[in-house]
Amino acid sequence: MSSRERILGRVRRALAEVRDEDTPVERAYLREHGERSVAETVDLLAENLADYRARVHRCTEDELAAVIGRLVAEHGSSSVAVPAGLPPEWLASTRAEQVADRAGSIPHELDRVGSVVTGCAVAIAETGTIVLDGGPDQGRRRITLVPDHHICVVRVPDQVVSSVPQALERLDPARPLTWISGPSATSDIELDRVEGVHGPRTLEVVLVSGGSQGTEAGTGGS
Repeated sequence: MSSRERILGRVRRALAEVRDEDTPVERAYLREHGERSVAETVDLLAENLADYRARVHRCTEDELAAVIGRLVAEHGSSSVAVPAGLPPEWLASTRAEQVADRAGSIPHELDRVGSVVTGCAVAIAETGTIVLDGGPDQGRRRITLVPDHHICVVRVPDQVVSSVPQALERLDPARPLTWISGPSATSDIELDRVEGVHGPRTLEVVLVSGGSQGTEAGTGGS
């Protein structure tokens, strides 16, 4: 028997054990772990984001432009990448040059951009994960992978869910999904952590709620 025949035989035996495509797959796993109020879910998101070394801020819609302007200035950015559908009022207090997300952008150009500001598709409290799906306020994937500083706005509580299963229900698998848990980081065999190797070195998450009476929370993470 040739190697080809042996491999095909193994494939046939494996496929013989596969259930009918029309048979629903049992999904008996928990949809979320424990019962939490909306406020507790948002607090858990903030806690887990900070645990991943993201810097977490809280503000109201009225305060958002000032917070974004301050974060861009504190990072020392002279330019900021802007998705086509980002609400213009978010950058009303930002003095940095606004660089539009465009199809012709190349990594070398984006590497010179100091910051990027985006929205998100959904945020997952239990894992401290932000998910982007390339929506109008998020832009092309590369603008969130090349610049060193990413400011991501999360609307609370509308865009916050407890668990991954709940997030998947909101997402279209045909879209370009980017799952972000903290700033880009990797470690070598000796567990020396290095940030910014394949994405932003600094991730700032702004949890924004409606109204005008809120105050900004402290910063978590590094």
